[in-house]
Amino acid sequence: MSRSITLRSRALFSRLAKSLSTIGLLTGTLFFAASFTPSLIPRTWLLQGALAGLAFGCGYLTGVLSVWLWSYLELPALKGKASRRVKQFAALICTAIALIFLWQAAEWQNSIRILVGMEPENSVYPFRVGLIAILTFAILLGVSRLFRLTLDFIDGRLQGFLPRRIAAVSGVTVATIIFFSLANGVLFRYAVYVADSSFRAADELIEPDTPQPQDPLKTGSSASLLDWDSIGRRGRQYVATAPTKEQISAFLGRQAMEPLRVYVGLRSAKTPEERAQLALEELKRIGAFERSILVLITPTGTGWIDPQAIDTLDYLHGGDVATVAIQYSYLASWLALLVEPEYGGEVSRAMFAEIYGYWSSLPRESRPKLYLYGLSLGALNSQRSNELFEILDNPYQGALWVGPPYSSHLWHSITQRRNPGSPVWLPRFRDGSYVRFTHQENALDIPGAHWGPLRVVYLQYASDAVVFFDPLSVYRQPEWMNQPRGPDVSPQMRWYPIVSFLQLLVDMMTATTTPMGHGHVYAPQHYIDAWIAVTDVQGWSRSEIDRLKAHFAVLMEEP
Repeated sequence: MSRSITLRSRALFSRLAKSLSTIGLLTGTLFFAASFTPSLIPRTWLLQGALAGLAFGCGYLTGVLSVWLWSYLELPALKGKASRRVKQFAALICTAIALIFLWQAAEWQNSIRILVGMEPENSVYPFRVGLIAILTFAILLGVSRLFRLTLDFIDGRLQGFLPRRIAAVSGVTVATIIFFSLANGVLFRYAVYVADSSFRAADELIEPDTPQPQDPLKTGSSASLLDWDSIGRRGRQYVATAPTKEQISAFLGRQAMEPLRVYVGLRSAKTPEERAQLALEELKRIGAFERSILVLITPTGTGWIDPQAIDTLDYLHGGDVATVAIQYSYLASWLALLVEPEYGGEVSRAMFAEIYGYWSSLPRESRPKLYLYGLSLGALNSQRSNELFEILDNPYQGALWVGPPYSSHLWHSITQRRNPGSPVWLPRFRDGSYVRFTHQENALDIPGAHWGPLRVVYLQYASDAVVFFDPLSVYRQPEWMNQPRGPDVSPQMRWYPIVSFLQLLVDMMTATTTPMGHGHVYAPQHYIDAWIAVTDVQGWSRSEIDRLKAHFAVLMEEP
């Protein structure tokens, strides 16, 4: 019995091996090998295995399509013994390439991990990766075989009353529509529905450590125009975790003010315009326009605001700061960008129009300085909130945009028109009077440059794939890979067609898994340098700034 099962298994494996394309296997192996080379973000063995399997699948498909094109053009092909020998030789080459690159996998990943301060991978890494890659390719191969069966079935039915080539083209078209409809219309929509429901439930959750504030100047208090429950989990966290005037005073050694924070949740009102009106009325109620600094914040997709971004600003200005944010989604930023790409911009624009309109009507000598802030998807939507021609006669004072996604039009335009000789990851734009870029090392003090009336700073890390993902990397090398490279980009990183695109896609999805100060995780000390430049902080010595950075570094280490 066992011998019979063994024989059948061998026969099945033999048929499967014969059915695989030799050119497909060779191309797939090259893609598989290239996927192990370093990119921007360190990858776990599970993620690398899935990426390697996906790359192998893409390479195999590329090879199969090449063979099909060769056959379609009726070019000569190997047959008989020559074909079998080539397949055997190809199998040896594929095995050798796979083993060599698997052996190097941990070293390549460690070249990134060391740069970002992570522990090196151990020698078990290649074996785990290989198993996951095989499983991933097997799944992809199964899906492709199912597609082929569907195609053959449709083609067979159509050939009865259509010419052969027309039937073939029609079969491909129909099969593609069926599979795309299943993937997009059923699986994707169901996944979005589940994600939206789970994020909505999380947003409604009230943690026991964030009780309703008693201070009437706090959003969500009994005196507030906004209900504590309606501002959502992210809003409650933002309001409740603000540093107090006592904490700021103790650090500064002088009397500070209580920072003012307004947050309007997605459930606070039905339309963006109504939420913007609520935000303005709440700002008026708490006296926000009597402060020195007013910041319009566009949060990330889930409504999250990086606390250290605003906490550092509160300390720099002794609490004399008011901030306001309006939630526009429950979804994670990357999912919100896919499902509702324009909605965040609409909400940000409604908030800017409402608050800027009122701010513009106030006397210039007594109104607060107005700034914009956004991180990630918040940076993209904050940039959409206004056009320069709308505010030229009465400009706000500046903006801090952190980790702007690659699809940010303003960021992309400025980067493309950067001064010759400056790298993509740290561009210089004209005379530096309007916009400047910085990263881990403060690059905002440009010799001979003077700020104009409107200051814009982009804070971005060279290793942030959210910023530097390039859809065109599928067929060309991104400019940021040229020399000189960013300080946390591996010198061993190379560009490969298709494979680099897949690597960057994975990097973008995992950009928040790096240690602080790399990838899409921005450190407080870099916010401090940026806020000093944007808001023109005065009266701080270098030693005091360093002490503030050390203070926040300790806070970040606390559980």
